[in-house]
Amino acid sequence: MRFPKTGLSKEEIFAKMQEYRGSDLEWSSGRVWSYVYDAGREAEEVGKRAYMDFLHESGLDPTAFPSLMRFENELVAMSAAHVNGDENVVGNFTSGGTESIILAIKAARDYFRVHKPEIKEPEMILPVTAHAAFHKAGHYLDVKPVLSAVDPVTFKADVESIRQAITPNTIVVVGSAPSYAHGVLDPITEIGQVTLEHGLWYHVDACMGGFLLPYFRRLGEDIPPFGFDVPGVWSLSMDLHKYAYCLKNASIILYKSNELRRYQIYACSNWTGYTIVNNAIQSSKTGGPIAAAWAVVNFLGDEGYLELARKKLEVMKQIVAGVDAIEDLQVLGSPQMCLVCFTSDTLNVFHLVDEMKLRGWFLQPQLAFDVSPENVHVSINAGNYDHAEAMLKDLRECVEIAKGIESSDLADTIREAFGQVDPADFDESAFQNMLAVAGMTGVELPERMAEINEVLNALPVPLREKLLVEFLNQLFA
Repeated sequence: MRFPKTGLSKEEIFAKMQEYRGSDLEWSSGRVWSYVYDAGREAEEVGKRAYMDFLHESGLDPTAFPSLMRFENELVAMSAAHVNGDENVVGNFTSGGTESIILAIKAARDYFRVHKPEIKEPEMILPVTAHAAFHKAGHYLDVKPVLSAVDPVTFKADVESIRQAITPNTIVVVGSAPSYAHGVLDPITEIGQVTLEHGLWYHVDACMGGFLLPYFRRLGEDIPPFGFDVPGVWSLSMDLHKYAYCLKNASIILYKSNELRRYQIYACSNWTGYTIVNNAIQSSKTGGPIAAAWAVVNFLGDEGYLELARKKLEVMKQIVAGVDAIEDLQVLGSPQMCLVCFTSDTLNVFHLVDEMKLRGWFLQPQLAFDVSPENVHVSINAGNYDHAEAMLKDLRECVEIAKGIESSDLADTIREAFGQVDPADFDESAFQNMLAVAGMTGVELPERMAEINEVLNALPVPLREKLLVEFLNQLFA
């Protein structure tokens, strides 16, 4: 494919774009329970206008566009106060939770390079429920993830397991507020006591809950401390493009002091061009997301967010009660956030996801790992408020349908044929052989994904990962 020889008309361009998005999720329908966070048309319009007004302003150099720096400083100040930070807390705007997390781990690594240079192979302790972004950060930054246990009933981090995982190479301990998969808060204060005893960097991943949980507390929910009022917390990540309903990409990384944040910043004068100094991973970046985030936060305001939180809390309780009332389903843990997952001992949850999709509902499948079985996950937002009862009605009906669908033998066949393959030997040829065994001739996804998820669920984790890498490598061809 080559660049077009002559340009298309505006009408042709937008018609083609509409054609391309024909299979996309209808995110504003209220029937999508993952990925997209929608506070309504007015907030969307405010965000889009601000985004477009600052689309061409560049965040590369804060002295060139001081408006962007002002937006950023004000967003950081509001976010810090929201999680009980004092006047010493500093931070930056990032492109999302993953960038915020990578920056925190980078800062911790570089801090200990200075303060404990004898550590040559740094480690971070992650409860098995910690977000995959920490593994990604470790992969990029050469910081080894060391997994610790969680309670098999509550899915909260086991503090004693964290304590036992500490070695002379440990530099970071992570707690989640909440963990994505189950919507529960780790024992943040208790973990902080352990990190204080050992002089370790303590990062609280509040990407999902940092903005919303203080509102749940104000609405009477029992939400324990998780912010900078917890002794031992050194850094905290909090997304604005989730439950603050800002346009993607918008997240905040916060540090207890600028003495710690200094290790996040990168500068380079070691070349013939302009001096590089970056407070985040990106250099050139549009001012759109920062401006849009500032606009949406100021448009909705504290009272607006409290009312949105009230709606989400109501729907969360409705979903938990509704799922609990279905004999074949069990909610995992006791969700403290509007993230709910449920499993079943009597049916294949992957078929349940497929059946719901056929009725226009998008629910997220999660594979089994450690003490968490395969399950169905929903992220509840304000856009789902008027659709909860309809979703539960279809869920009850789809449970009965899924109970009548037998699991295929494909997962067992794939596991028998490839389960013992060394992931290091899994290459394009092995991938094509697996597709052949599965009866697939390419990487186009089938309408029903249950068999694919069953296969992934059956394979050892390292092989799952290699399979997914090879699939994505083929998909973007």
